[in-house]
Amino acid sequence: MRIDTDVVIAGTGVSGLFCALKLPADKKIVMITKSDAKSSDSFLAQGGICVQRDENDYESFFEDTMKAGHYENRKESVEIMIRSSRNIIDDLVDYGVEFQREKESEELIYTKEGAHSRPRILYHEDVTGKEITEKLLWQVTRLPNVEMYEYTTMTDWLVNGGVCEGIIAENEKGTHYIYAKNTVLATGGIGGKYKHSTNYPHLTGDSISLAKKYSVRLQNLDYIQIHPTTLYSARPGRRFLISESVRGEGALLYNKHKERFVDELKPRDVVAEAIFRQMEKDGTDYVWLSLERIPKETILKHFPNIYRRCLEEGYDMLKECIPVVPAQHYFMGGIWVDSDSRTSMPHLYAVGETSCNGVHGANRLASNSLLESLVFARCAAEDIIKNE
Repeated sequence: MRIDTDVVIAGTGVSGLFCALKLPADKKIVMITKSDAKSSDSFLAQGGICVQRDENDYESFFEDTMKAGHYENRKESVEIMIRSSRNIIDDLVDYGVEFQREKESEELIYTKEGAHSRPRILYHEDVTGKEITEKLLWQVTRLPNVEMYEYTTMTDWLVNGGVCEGIIAENEKGTHYIYAKNTVLATGGIGGKYKHSTNYPHLTGDSISLAKKYSVRLQNLDYIQIHPTTLYSARPGRRFLISESVRGEGALLYNKHKERFVDELKPRDVVAEAIFRQMEKDGTDYVWLSLERIPKETILKHFPNIYRRCLEEGYDMLKECIPVVPAQHYFMGGIWVDSDSRTSMPHLYAVGETSCNGVHGANRLASNSLLESLVFARCAAEDIIKNE
């Protein structure tokens, strides 16, 4: 089956959805997703989304991002992300996204996570990604110019003379040749290739494999982030994330003797490495996370989903420590893109976790992922419009 469209977007996470929303209403858009539209890692993001609070926050936000990334970040991309952050938040609010606010003043509430020098993270309970992605998905489904295909897998690209002319995709109805003037890759990470990951298992780096096939430029494929704290389970499958913001609110990490062994607010790679060393020293498969310093009302209000899930696994966060273990979480490398999200192949864009615009460097700062995905998805849309 042949389908002709203006833009094809592979992926329905925040980057794919936001890109679609930022394209003109007269552009015909086809979106595909490997599973159902809600099964993207964007829905799983717990902690929040960063924002530059004011002009005085720019330098510290920039430094926090660079320091976490071991100063391997692309400075231009970091600046674009930070300078765009407030406008992105305004857009999200206009699309119906609800962030936590003070009851009387309605002022936004900012929280803090590991490696941040000050509170600059907006959140919705402990399901910020779900709140943002659901609202964006609802907005996209209202667009008459967007056609969405679920349970449809991208198997190849349509390439002619070194130029991308669309994708080949398969579903239960057969093979679809989707010809497009511009193609946007928003296929997420590579967690499905790992035994223990916080990602959905169907996210297996499909775009990366095709980029290799067509010699599209890749970058930092070995930069893989291990999240320090996922709920330990002996069962196989996706690991449940215990958000960075839990430690940001005061949770402590203990060894088997219930002794602290690391500064919990260090960057993720530092904390994860310390946990691995401690588990090896203790001869255990996990360490303990204690929320005893966090008020009960804060836990129930800020982390209700985490609290419920731990109860389902037999742990009451209000009364006892919970076992946590590091797991594969995020891919900082990917398909190289410039500041407009263009790949090295004409008319081919990459956004979100499948791309590498250099924002994260060697290690992503907590809660920068949603912001980075949205900022550079908009950049892709603006470049598509500009070059029509």
